[in-house]
Amino acid sequence: MNSGGPVSLTVNGTEHSFDLPRDTKLIYVLRNDLGLNGPKFGCGLGECGACTVLIDGVPARSCVVTLKTAEGRSVTTLEGLGTQDALHPVQAAFIEAQAAQCGYCLNGMIMTATALLARNPTPSIDEVREALRYNLCRCGTHVEIVRAVLVAAGAATDAAVAQAAL
Repeated sequence: MNSGGPVSLTVNGTEHSFDLPRDTKLIYVLRNDLGLNGPKFGCGLGECGACTVLIDGVPARSCVVTLKTAEGRSVTTLEGLGTQDALHPVQAAFIEAQAAQCGYCLNGMIMTATALLARNPTPSIDEVREALRYNLCRCGTHVEIVRAVLVAAGAATDAAVAQAAL
């Protein structure tokens, strides 16, 4: 397919231009062209959430988003949230809550949680569960993941953590 000319988008605050087919999936550009390892290739169908990025602040599955769709927009990956020296509060909360086992789902969980907290800084446990329900975790760290989001929201009381386990 003819590329149709360069496609521009901003990734983690830096503008990029790509002369690639417009139907190229965003995840391939992020991982292969920009070397970003945060978004993971999971199902390739937009169902598991491992490839989640924020496009203009909204969670999106980069395995089904094309360059044409992302053109002119702002894309944030896990690498764009914080740095090792200055973690984003959600990243820090996931570490504090020990919310990783294999870690494959964490990109999607963190990106989805970040979007949730941006629109609702004090979500209930049910709202956290609802926001994360389409992100798959095969390891069973769901309780720790919910706890991490509550920690990031400043709502991780002992009672809230106990309720998260239910």
